[in-house]
This record gives sequence, structure tokens and C-alpha cells, in this order.
Amino acid sequence: MKPSRLLLIWLASLLAIGIALGTLRALDIPLPSNLVSINWGLLLALLALAILDAIRLKRLPSPRVQRQMPGSLALGRWGEVRLQVEHDFQQPLNIEIFDHVPEGLSFENLPLSVELQPGQHSQINYRLRPLKRGHFSFECCEINLPSPLGLWSDKRLSDVTGNTRVYPDFARRYGGQLLAVDNWLSQLGVRQQQRRGLGLEFHQLREFREGDSLRQIDWKATARQRTPIAREYQDERDQQIIFMLDCGRHMRSQDGELAHFDHALNACLLLSYVALRQGDAVGLSTFAVEQPRYLAPVKGAGQLNVLLNTVYDLKSTQRSADYQAAATQLLARQKRRALVVLVTNLRDEDDDELLTAVKRLGKQHRVLVASLREDVLDKLRQTAVQTLPEALTYCGTVDYLNARAAVHERLNAHGVAVLDATTHELGATLVTRYLEWKKAGVF
Repeated sequence: MKPSRLLLIWLASLLAIGIALGTLRALDIPLPSNLVSINWGLLLALLALAILDAIRLKRLPSPRVQRQMPGSLALGRWGEVRLQVEHDFQQPLNIEIFDHVPEGLSFENLPLSVELQPGQHSQINYRLRPLKRGHFSFECCEINLPSPLGLWSDKRLSDVTGNTRVYPDFARRYGGQLLAVDNWLSQLGVRQQQRRGLGLEFHQLREFREGDSLRQIDWKATARQRTPIAREYQDERDQQIIFMLDCGRHMRSQDGELAHFDHALNACLLLSYVALRQGDAVGLSTFAVEQPRYLAPVKGAGQLNVLLNTVYDLKSTQRSADYQAAATQLLARQKRRALVVLVTNLRDEDDDELLTAVKRLGKQHRVLVASLREDVLDKLRQTAVQTLPEALTYCGTVDYLNARAAVHERLNAHGVAVLDATTHELGATLVTRYLEWKKAGVF
């Protein structure tokens, strides 16, 4: 409990008057004799009122607060939290409420002021914006309750527990509407090459159309129907994709609001969504983390939710990436041939170890190494050089990029496919490569 501004103003005023009266008496300036008595009387009356008001405040029951919030939030997107306040007060009362928001969530419109009316419930709202993924627990709300005379305010803590999960917001990150895949992919910049020849799996029989190849004609069906009937093919389905996600120190670089690790998650989720819509199975294997996670490839729309629940609280670490151990773990678990997408940020020190691990994986699976590149490197390389510090920065950037390119070239020389992309290019580039390989039947 603490004194209100009103009580402090009254105390300061009466004390100032007392000091002024004492000063005038010390200067032998004549004053009415009852002024000092009146001042002391007012001060004692104020203290008596303050004590009585404090006692009444302590006897006031605490309002009851209920929190209504979404069970899940999207990273970087605003969400609304509703507080419902119930009370037993017989007189209108203005209170302030501050919800104790966990670290990692930013908020707006707190603290909240609300006027409680007798016999009525009150509802107030504020907004949350997650800055991190994961699981967040709310524990209590703080209520500043004023005294009946307004001389005191009492802080009451109300135990209002709640939980929410923050998921990657890959759909908004790529600006897509998930219900219109083809339009979405074209907006992303995904280039779908024209099919050369026929697909890989028989789909159905239909009437022959202009532009169809003579090789598509089913002569037996044509003879039965007495009209040209063509076979229609589709891309092979029921293939498997495994993401090998680096959770180590290389993925902790920051580009904008998100770290490389979050950009990598968004890109993996984007490709997962597209692959699942294509009828393929998607799985996940993490490494360079204390407790590696593995999700076996499964097809179907529900797998995307399973994948989201698997990675929503996944965080990058300070560990170095052990590609050999990650390859051994995946080979022991994944027996069927699959497209393995290794998402990392390649450095020159990873050259020999990574090459050995990828070669082992390549004996059984089709491997694609997706290497994230910092956006700032491209900006530094294109910046005009005018001073010595700028020249040193430019030379250091070029030297780093050359070393990085040498790693990529060595992998390419050994038949390993490497995709080098910035954080904003990674998602669309991954989907483009996947669709190209799927149409060509290379995995």
C-alpha cells in the first residue's frame, strides 16, 4: 500500500503552510494566533482520515480477473488478450490492471484503466506481439486498487495462470494464401518449368486433346470407345523428404527481426506445405542441439501440424555442427530413399567433415545442401569504398565470400547439389529446386 498523489499533495501543502507560519513567527511578523492551531488541526485531521481510509482499503475485497487469450500465437504477429473483471463493490471504482507478460512477448495498452460499476462485469483488452517462439506461461495480474477517499492505493496480485504457444509464422513471412497454392507459388517467385515428355506415374484415361503426344494414346481403350483415348500422367507421389536442420552456432546470425534459424524454419515449413500438397511425405531431423529431435516422414495435411508442434519451441545453441554424427543418426533411422535437405550456414572450417558426411548420405539418398548467406554481406560488397575502414571491411567481406564459394565449388565437384541463398530467397529457391527435381524424377 502506498500514498496516493492526492494525499501527498495535501501533506505537502499543510507542511508548506506550517513552515511558512513558523518562518513568519521567527521574523517577528505579527500573525493571528489561531492560524498555527488551525494548521495543526488540519494536519491531524488529514492523518486521521488517512488512517481510516487505509483501514477501509484493506477491508475491500480484491476484484476477480479472468484472462482469455488464444492458445497459440504467430511469431511477430499481434494477438489480442481479453481480461474480464468481476467484483462485489457497491460503489463505482476506477482501478488499474497490469498483466505480468512473460519475457519474449511485447505488449501494447498496458497498464489498463477500467471503471467498475456495481453489479456489472467489465472487459478490457490489450495486444501481444511475440518476439520469440516457444511456450509461455502467464502467472498473475497486478491490480492497483484505490481507497474510498482516494488517499491510498493498494497493489493486489491475482493468480491468473495461462499458457500459450508461439509458432513460426511462415505463411505471413512468404505472403501466401494457403488455399491457392499455384497462385501463391507464382507470387513467391517459384519457377515451375514446363514438363518435358511424360510424367512418372499413370493418373487416368481421358479423351485425346490437341497438343497431346501420339505416345499417350491407349490403343485398346481407343478401340473400345471408337474415339481417341489418351493416358494422363502425373508426377510421382509418395516420395519422402527429410530436413536435416542445423541448430548450432552458425544459425544464430541475425537478419532483421529473425535469426537465421527462424528463417530456416520458415523455409522448411514452406517446402513441407508444398510437398505435402504434392502427395509426398515430410520428416525432420535436428542436430547440434542438446536433445536432437526426429520426426519420421509421413504424408497427409495433418503432418504440417505435427511438424509445427515439433519445432515451435526449438532454439539454436552455441554448439558446433557435427555433420558426421548427424549423418550417422539419419542413416540409422531412414532406410528408404529420400530427398535429404541439409539446411545450414556453410563456413570454410566445415569443408572436409561436411563433404564426408554428405558423401555417406548420398550413397542412399538424394542430398541437397541449402546454405544460408547473410544479407549484410551482399550489401557490404555493393557499398562504395571511400575510407580505409570501409576498404578493410570490403576486403574482409570479399575474402569471406570467396572462402565460402570455394566450399560450395568443392561440394559441387563431388556431385553434391548446393543451394546458396539469402534468408529472404531461401524459401522460394528451395521450392523451385524441389519442383524441378520432382518433375525430372531425380529422387
